[in-house]
Amino acid sequence: MTTEPTGPTAPTVHSSPLSPATIAVAAGRPPREQGGPVNPPVVLSSTYVSRGVQQPGELLYTRMDTETWHPFEEALATLEGASEPGIVFSSGMAAIAAVFSFVPAGGKVVVPRHAYQVTLGFADDLAARHGVEVVRVDVADTDQVLGAIDGADLLLVESPTNPMLEVADLPVLLAAARERGVLTAVDNTFATPLGQQPLAQGADVVVHSVTKYLAGHSDVVLGAVVTSDPDLAAKVRAYRTLHGAIAGPWEVWLALRGLRTLALRVERSQANAAEIARRLAEHPLVEEVRHPSLPTDPGHERAARTMTGFGAIIGLRPRGGREAADAVVEAVELWVPATSLGGVESSLERRRRFATESLTVPEDLLRMSVGIEDVEDLWADLDRALRSAAGS
Repeated sequence: MTTEPTGPTAPTVHSSPLSPATIAVAAGRPPREQGGPVNPPVVLSSTYVSRGVQQPGELLYTRMDTETWHPFEEALATLEGASEPGIVFSSGMAAIAAVFSFVPAGGKVVVPRHAYQVTLGFADDLAARHGVEVVRVDVADTDQVLGAIDGADLLLVESPTNPMLEVADLPVLLAAARERGVLTAVDNTFATPLGQQPLAQGADVVVHSVTKYLAGHSDVVLGAVVTSDPDLAAKVRAYRTLHGAIAGPWEVWLALRGLRTLALRVERSQANAAEIARRLAEHPLVEEVRHPSLPTDPGHERAARTMTGFGAIIGLRPRGGREAADAVVEAVELWVPATSLGGVESSLERRRRFATESLTVPEDLLRMSVGIEDVEDLWADLDRALRSAAGS
């Protein structure tokens, strides 16, 4: 059985490349054979028939590889413009851990001061256990980042950042890092491959929490690493096998099914987010709103130049501080008070309720993940909650 994945190629029609929206639907399909399935099957087996010495490409044991991963890995790599298949993991943090494995004991890593709190926690754990120097930077301050990467083993960037929505000048940062021999990784979870192409801008590695927009329905936990470097891909696969950070076949199949509607979901959620952000910016009970679509947002110009969409995450600080923020969370009826993001449903939470959140994140910041519901329904619920919070 030789089902080892080959490098992905973007689907074409009459030699014309397809748009990302079409690739999300078309990539990772089985061969078009008479009587064959339109969708790839799920193979539920922990092991494979094997005699003698394993041959290249031969499946042996599911911790090493399984054909059920391949369609999703091919589709994601094609969306990201990678020449190597993607590498799916059991969670976004498992994927992040694989990237951090490139940092040696006593090495140096540069990370955003605002990023997913568990990513920062993992970096701090490396510092405590392996003497890694962790430098936190404001990724929106290009000069600060450039001044920090000398001698670094890894530059990990989120753009936009979680939860502050700072936007990095990726082409400049990635080019400078490459000139200095610094490995670069970009967490593309917020932007998705439809909004940003970090590999094309010079990144060595792209990381995703597949749990979020790619799967899109808040029903699986998965991660992925994507690269065009064969040596890096081999190392990441070896890490996955050695550490057992593998994804279940059902979860990967569900993620592929979710990926088919990525373009529709992202288009709707981004449009909803831009309209809600515009209204929030004019709301008398709002202290501050962050969304790159707003002309007044600090990241607007950069996002308009380097991205093809502004994303669907909003940062909101209601008037009245932490108490008002908590009151908004209690008052909403349609928005779901929950952590995570990127699902079809709209959700929100106060980020500093977590003791491990960055201390420079305001106490009253609500991170809002805008879904695909009717924008007028979302606005009516949020406006009512803001007024209820002010009244209380």
